[in-house]
Amino acid sequence: MSSFASFILWCLLFIVCWPLAILALIAYPIVWLFLLPFRLVGVIVTGVFRSLQGLILLPARLLGWRPAVAA
Repeated sequence: MSSFASFILWCLLFIVCWPLAILALIAYPIVWLFLLPFRLVGVIVTGVFRSLQGLILLPARLLGWRPAVAA
């Protein structure tokens, strides 16, 4: 979701129920910090799988195979 749309939704929430909007404003950084380790694990797992893919496909790449270009 774009930043502008998020801001508009937050303004609408602030008009309808301002205590909930303030709570969301305070809780967002805390939730972001809580979810950060899971993002890092996702990046690491993706890197491991890409490395395994590169290792498995290395013989084919050495023989001249190239992956198809996505349209």
